Amino acid sequence: MPIQEGDLLWEPSDTFKEAACISRFQRWLETSKGLSFGSYEALWQWSVDDIEAFWEAVWEYFNVRSSTPYQRVLGERTMPGARWFEGAHLNFAEHVLRNERAGAIALHAYSESSAKRQVTWTALAADVRKLATRLRTLGVQPGDLVVTYLPNTPEAVTVLLAASSIGAVFSSCSPDFGHKSVVDRFQQVAPKVLFVTDGYRFDGKHFDRREEARKIAESLPSLKAVVQVPNLYPPLAGGKAPGTWNELMAGDGVAADAFEFAQVPFDHPLWILYSSGTTGLPKPIVHGHGGITLEFLKLLAFHMNQKDDSTMFFYTTTGWMMWNLVVGSLITGGAAVLFEGSPMAEGSSTLWALADDSGTTFFGASPTFVALMEKSGIVPKELFDLSKLEGILLGGSPATPESMRWCYENVKRDLWVTSQSGGTDICSAFVGASPTLPVYAGEIQARCLGVDARAYSDEGTPLLDEVGELVITQPMPSMPIYFWNDEGDRRYRESYFEDFPGVWRHGDYFRINRRGGCFIYGRSDSTLNRYGVRIGTAEIYRTVEQLEEIEDSLIVNLDLPAGKFFMPLFVKLKDQRALDENLCKKICATLREKYSPRHVPDKIIQVEEIPYTLTKKKMEVPVRKILAGIAAGKAANKDAMANPEVLDFFVEYAKTTEDYNLRS
Repeated sequence: MPIQEGDLLWEPSDTFKEAACISRFQRWLETSKGLSFGSYEALWQWSVDDIEAFWEAVWEYFNVRSSTPYQRVLGERTMPGARWFEGAHLNFAEHVLRNERAGAIALHAYSESSAKRQVTWTALAADVRKLATRLRTLGVQPGDLVVTYLPNTPEAVTVLLAASSIGAVFSSCSPDFGHKSVVDRFQQVAPKVLFVTDGYRFDGKHFDRREEARKIAESLPSLKAVVQVPNLYPPLAGGKAPGTWNELMAGDGVAADAFEFAQVPFDHPLWILYSSGTTGLPKPIVHGHGGITLEFLKLLAFHMNQKDDSTMFFYTTTGWMMWNLVVGSLITGGAAVLFEGSPMAEGSSTLWALADDSGTTFFGASPTFVALMEKSGIVPKELFDLSKLEGILLGGSPATPESMRWCYENVKRDLWVTSQSGGTDICSAFVGASPTLPVYAGEIQARCLGVDARAYSDEGTPLLDEVGELVITQPMPSMPIYFWNDEGDRRYRESYFEDFPGVWRHGDYFRINRRGGCFIYGRSDSTLNRYGVRIGTAEIYRTVEQLEEIEDSLIVNLDLPAGKFFMPLFVKLKDQRALDENLCKKICATLREKYSPRHVPDKIIQVEEIPYTLTKKKMEVPVRKILAGIAAGKAANKDAMANPEVLDFFVEYAKTTEDYNLRS
């Protein structure tokens, strides 16, 4: 029988609800604050009606450590510019490493290129203290940039925590990025120290990144040191001191009682994440120590139910905010699972095997991964012991009713299957899950605590059970403190606050139903969401249009049923050339080399002209709407176009093509 959106899939047992972190918090609120809430919806309503009391309760409940008292919870409350916990000095890494305890595992690390590693809390803390001390010796000061070009390994985790422990600012790119993509990001932030890998292994193949690493280092004149972290090959000779990871980490470490965490202001920069680069260079998004500390404590405990005996595993690379969140899961005292490799390595069941081996309690993957499992005929419950698994997070793209049902039929009947949505911008979720609520097919359970999320019409009117723009009407602690090198916060304001002044517009189509369930319908702007990873069109244009054969181009991505995608690239060629197989291969190879396999289109189509607005902006969103079946008159305002006749091609293509199917 076909599943319908809204069908009930699961209800938590009384035992599961009672043991949930959010239930413990509610009991604490009742005994400590005299506040009693009979439902999640009532708790959420209080958290946004009295937002200062809510965040102060989070601070107290998790015993946030600050070397100086805060003057007020929320001073200036405008967006942007809200000032949280002014006067407080704290450190994110200290809140992670206060969970250090003998014998407990912090990291389960798996790789296609090396044997399994288990890193204890004691060993992780010792390595962080040692590396932090070495960075100080190299002259790294609070506010300096420490960046990595590393795979998903314990060394990358150590760098993040070591940099943040001394007040340095961390940033990372995954080694599947080409050097141009990395330089586009790191040149903007002028890093002082760079950690690089020599290569990685993916789906049984070795990828040599030594030349890419050399080009990156040569393009960053601000560097004082480059540290090589060998993975596949012997270390490169020469280069800037100190040379290799082993050389840097040689010698004795620093005892816990002798090491001092830098106490930095609440809004001191912690790390820089990057936007996808849709309209230019990727925007360097800066998050603060205090905001991320509070947000991670709330999100991971209340919405992901992470405890000190939990193990979290989400398949990700170091170039996605989900990696920061997986590392951040250590703040609850549990363990994190790292995997460097392909989810399809050695068969389609690799990730489930790792979940079994590590005793994963909370597993994350994309709906696309679920579709691959279904296609491959994998039934995890028949192959592995998943008795410790409590929940699955389907993230990166909207979860379909079919993908959620698959989890119940093939993984476990008693399972909390969640879907959440947020993004790089806040390194967290706006809407997500609660272990105390039922699970309905295709539905995100609720708005997250402390997040005043609404659906707005184009006129700024709140909508109920209608699709609108996802907006946030009150500040959150983990909103960016600023964009790096953004004078006067110009790009920051343009990114979120142009459409509804004082209200954050996120760029997703969004609906809230009458019971508080939420639905995300994909991006309302032109960002490409490819297998759960956001890709900037500007990156693709900068590469494709440098080829001598290409005059102009336009790319869009369509969300298809069952978590699939179709990403066509439309090209206008120079000198009346014709598109052939060799040119298609050249375009794809160039994108794969300079950026990543995710940037490679599904099909390349020749057109006579690319549609533009009168202000010379490529019309990506209207083209995507037309390909999705929306009438041209509704998809685009032809009066605002420089060449309105060009849309006829896309209308005809959408009517006649067999390249994709929008019907399930």
